[in-house]
Amino acid sequence: MASNGRGKFLTLALSATGVVYGDIGTSPLYTIKEIFGEQGIDVSRDNVLGALSLVFWSLIIVVSLKYLLFIMRADNKGEGGIMALLALAQRSVRRVAGLGAAIAVLGLFGAALFYGDGVITPAISVLSAVEGLEVAAPGLARWVVPITLVVIVALFAMQRHGTERIGRVFGPICVVWFLALAMLGIRGIAHGPEVLWALSPVQGIAFFVHNRVDAFLALGAVVLAVTGTEALYADMGHFGKRPIQGAWFALVLPALVLNYFGQGAYLLQHPAAIANPFYHLVPRPLLYPMIALATAATVIASQAVISGAFSMTREAIQLGYVPRMRVVHTSRTISGQIYVPWINRALLMLIVLAVLGFRSSDNLGAAYGIAVTGTMVITTLLALVVARPRWHWRWPLIVLTGAGLLTVDLGFFSANAIKIASGGWFPLLLGMGVFVLMTTWRHGRRAVQQRLRQSGVNLKPFVENLLEHTPERVPGTAVFMTNDQELAPNSLLHNLKHNKVLHERNIILTVETLDAPTAEPGERFALESLAPGIYRLLLRFGFDEDPDVPAALLECGGVGAEFDLMDTTFFLSRETVIPAEHRLGVVSWRDRLFAFLIRNALPATAFFRIPGNRLIELGAHVDI
Repeated sequence: MASNGRGKFLTLALSATGVVYGDIGTSPLYTIKEIFGEQGIDVSRDNVLGALSLVFWSLIIVVSLKYLLFIMRADNKGEGGIMALLALAQRSVRRVAGLGAAIAVLGLFGAALFYGDGVITPAISVLSAVEGLEVAAPGLARWVVPITLVVIVALFAMQRHGTERIGRVFGPICVVWFLALAMLGIRGIAHGPEVLWALSPVQGIAFFVHNRVDAFLALGAVVLAVTGTEALYADMGHFGKRPIQGAWFALVLPALVLNYFGQGAYLLQHPAAIANPFYHLVPRPLLYPMIALATAATVIASQAVISGAFSMTREAIQLGYVPRMRVVHTSRTISGQIYVPWINRALLMLIVLAVLGFRSSDNLGAAYGIAVTGTMVITTLLALVVARPRWHWRWPLIVLTGAGLLTVDLGFFSANAIKIASGGWFPLLLGMGVFVLMTTWRHGRRAVQQRLRQSGVNLKPFVENLLEHTPERVPGTAVFMTNDQELAPNSLLHNLKHNKVLHERNIILTVETLDAPTAEPGERFALESLAPGIYRLLLRFGFDEDPDVPAALLECGGVGAEFDLMDTTFFLSRETVIPAEHRLGVVSWRDRLFAFLIRNALPATAFFRIPGNRLIELGAHVDI
């Protein structure tokens, strides 16, 4: 039994190496180059040792301490990621009036920045890998952008087929990649072992003392060494804490440190290699194989970010922050492997624009850090909100931990904020666009619900009146879906008005999304009898589940409601939103945007898996 447990642990750790650490594992391709590049600091012994010290302690503080030991404690029934953390934080402050709305805004902006990161990561990673051709054969420099675009388009074209088969080789390829990083680093350190002095934090402190403003600006490039840390938390539900932690301390961290220090040692001997220290560290005969391996590693890193965007989108749909979209499951055994066509197309278009617009990893480096550091700050704040009610931390410990982590996070964010004009505006613009879409959808849905509630009919008085004037009964079961259990569904009202009949059994059905990833067996169903033949049913799903209503109804036998789907008809009301004119006869742009979003959202029938041959839809106009 022990050997089986150990084997499972090693398998999960191997998979985590490929999926979780793909992004941070490709950071050596560009981090040192950005620190000492054209707009970076001068290459000198003290600067190299100081910069390496900052990189090393950033890996220790941000990744090892913050994410692996602190943030990963904030699991939502085993699930991680900023949307899961947002749901957990909102649950923690539910009793504090007004704080929940502020937490929601903070979490949504962090999620929006994650999408900006999802655009920049594939662009800079693949570009930096292909740029090795400039070192191998400078005449091939003009082919870097076209080859990058071909790799990216091929990557996104593969998404519809899923990652189940490809995922089996992710781990082994990344293990080879990290071993190659370690060997290259050892090769460099062997020729300049003095770089090991950078393990001391004194070198990092001296770096700030001597360089001052330039050292602060260098933080904007140092943070590139810890990009991808959100994946550690987001993929916790797929692999578990221990395999992710084990892979980091046993393989990933040593390989990264060795490679960074190897590049630093090489720079001390060959300062001119700053144009691309990673590939200059590679022996000439192995250059082309290393370019191929780096490209494969960056594709894997990009895949991890894309999959994360798919997963976060599904969670946001369930929590009501984005319009319903088509979600395709690409694996029969792993529910987390999904494909969202609309997100896939949007990411591809934006990444292609980023590659064509910036054209090099150097230019993209300025754009990269702002989204990553913004998300890091928000994740820390949300975790601090959770610390007291969930872990029962005392206030002094919360303040001390928050002060330490936010000092690091805000330092990185401030250093990158200076680069907004030189490229940082791009992920911020993307993040703001996504944030506006999310808040507009959330606000619009609430406005629709409020308007329906104002014009609606209370359910219980309606049922009492219905019993006094019972219409003709027809055989079968009718399911009337509604968002508000206290109101009579519009579809029921229209059915009585036009058809003047009532089924033998009538179910007023509401689907609720919990602020937990999955619904426990005991909380899935809540059935209430309102009158003979009239019931109110609540179906609960977690934000990480697919709301398959017909499948759930077949499981209702345990609560006293047997369903025969061939004898069941579903009635839905489809609202058509009409923006109303506001002051001066002007229609609000947000109302127009919401109307556009709701017109293009996936119909509720498809989202809830309602069979078309058992469905009757009735329309209704709603002015907002």
